[in-house]
Amino acid sequence: MKLLRYGFPGQEQPGLLDPNGLVRNLSEVIADVGGEALLPSSLDLLRNLDVTTLPLVSGVPQKDLRLGPCVGLVGKFICIGLNYADHATESGIPLPSEPVVFNKWTSAIMGPDDVIEIPPGALKTDWEVELGVVIGQGGRNIAESDAMAHVAGYCVINDVSERDFQLNRGGTWDKGKGCDTFGPLGPWLVTADEVPDPQNLQLWLEVDGKRYQSGNTSTMVFKIPFLISYLSQFMSLQSGDVISTGTPAGVGMGQKPPVFLKSGQVLRLSVDGLGLQTQRTVQG
Repeated sequence: MKLLRYGFPGQEQPGLLDPNGLVRNLSEVIADVGGEALLPSSLDLLRNLDVTTLPLVSGVPQKDLRLGPCVGLVGKFICIGLNYADHATESGIPLPSEPVVFNKWTSAIMGPDDVIEIPPGALKTDWEVELGVVIGQGGRNIAESDAMAHVAGYCVINDVSERDFQLNRGGTWDKGKGCDTFGPLGPWLVTADEVPDPQNLQLWLEVDGKRYQSGNTSTMVFKIPFLISYLSQFMSLQSGDVISTGTPAGVGMGQKPPVFLKSGQVLRLSVDGLGLQTQRTVQG
């Protein structure tokens, strides 16, 4: 299934994408695409629905129908840094011996095609296409062998980053990662049963038609089962938590000379089978 949320910001309703590429309303079945609606039992219920009986939503998604972030009620937005060897190399940072963990604030979350605001005073706003993992069944101290049973699905994430805030303002990376609009999610949450091998997905990103990033999730340093198990040692993972699993080489900071975003540019990014994001940048 491809689950989604549509409508005006802050007023999104739950839906799913039908075989014809149109949106069906799920609001009489679930309150939102998030929380308990992502538990295995709830997803099984949704899979057994007769899609043709669900109300059809007018408009074409990502054209004349706005899509919101594909997950609502996100409790934690957890990110993994330097999880592709080529990105660590271009960043000039040694490959980590354990996952680098940081957070994006949930106030950064936005729809897949919403506007990215470059923060006032920002000097080095950058891009990062990533595979998002969304937790279904929560847990603590999850065994690596059981980890994939805790995944509800996957989505595209742009881990927008302000490098000057991240690296030069003291403290943790979080300052440069969680600015408003820095967390586009979607267009849809593709349930795990439709992604047979999440460790073999192409992902790419373009700015103004120039492709900067092109990679494959097979080259992650720390694979998804290990990441879920590792994180669950330090926190309880809960339904609807989002894990952003890192980015391959090709970020702006890694260009020679570095290239950073400015107002009026257009970003396009995608992960195999998970849809396309398109964002325009504006000065905040």
